[in-house]
Amino acid sequence: MKKRHEQKLIILSIGLLIAFSIPLSLLFNSEKEILGYPMLLVYLFAVWMLSIIISFAIIKKYDE
Repeated sequence: MKKRHEQKLIILSIGLLIAFSIPLSLLFNSEKEILGYPMLLVYLFAVWMLSIIISFAIIKKYDE
């Protein structure tokens, strides 16, 4: 894997660190629900799934 592709994964990791931080997560801690699930859980699982998809795309596209 090339250096710039590793850098993309590091940037993704830093973005996830920010996305899962307590202050940002608490913005979604409300009484609202989506399909019966609390907004906080929907946010956390959506960010998690998006990170899996992005990392898979980076690794699949640039794996040598």
